[in-house]
Amino acid sequence: MPSLKAIRNRITSVKNTRKITRAMKLVAAAKLRRAQDAIIAARPYTASITKVVSELAEAAKSARSDDPAISKRLDEIRRLFEHKPDPKTAAIVVITSDRGLAGAFNTNVIKSVERAVSGELSSATEVSLRIIGKKANQHFARRNTQIASYDAAPAGPQALAIARSTANRIVDDFITGKVERVLVAFNEFKNAGSNFVRVQQLLPVIPEAADKPAADDVTYEPSREELLVRLTPLYIEVVLYRALLESIAAFFGAQMMAMENATKNAGDMIKRYTLQYNRARQAAITKELLEIIGGAEALKG
Repeated sequence: MPSLKAIRNRITSVKNTRKITRAMKLVAAAKLRRAQDAIIAARPYTASITKVVSELAEAAKSARSDDPAISKRLDEIRRLFEHKPDPKTAAIVVITSDRGLAGAFNTNVIKSVERAVSGELSSATEVSLRIIGKKANQHFARRNTQIASYDAAPAGPQALAIARSTANRIVDDFITGKVERVLVAFNEFKNAGSNFVRVQQLLPVIPEAADKPAADDVTYEPSREELLVRLTPLYIEVVLYRALLESIAAFFGAQMMAMENATKNAGDMIKRYTLQYNRARQAAITKELLEIIGGAEALKG
């Protein structure tokens, strides 16, 4: 049995750890509220631009522009909607965090990426990763996986800049034929205690089914071809931006729950150690009393 001093040291250590986990839970809860506000603002915009791009893509399939610059760019943008059944090259944008202490937050994304490589992208001879977040980078670097780029996990103000730069790279790679399919894997935020991994196709773009076909007499200003040229790259950027915001909120939610569980477990450990300490102290007192009584009886005899 450990000595009384050793048990006291354990109790003190666990109490100090509980203070840290409790503080981390409060910090994560405060950051989660701000991250939720950002998601609430981004979701309607993402839904709207998705609807507009879907309508324009359907309406502009056979359209042409008299402007040579727009016509050339329109041909490039149309490639973003061209599907190939068995892609030979693919890329996955992997979004994790730089830090841990968030349960299975990062592990779930990594496992989903590995399942996608062996399943949905099994026909591809080359799959490159564009990683956002240190944890995924460390995992795949140890396995000598091809990593096309790596960015630090974003805080709120950095998310838009990272989304823009990543979107520009993957759009250029897709138009030039370097990759034939692009996926994004991230944790989608559901609520403070729940999130789930989503693996979404970015390229080629899959237009949403419209409730009703676009009317031919609708007038677009500027033209629908020019709108399609302008909005499609922006759509990719917005989808990535929303994925980053979802991941940020999901991380703080997962960390808050992990720290809450850690704080609760620390309290349970303190109770067990305190009970163990009291029993050990009582046993030591009993032993001393027995020694004193035994010594007194020996003197009498």
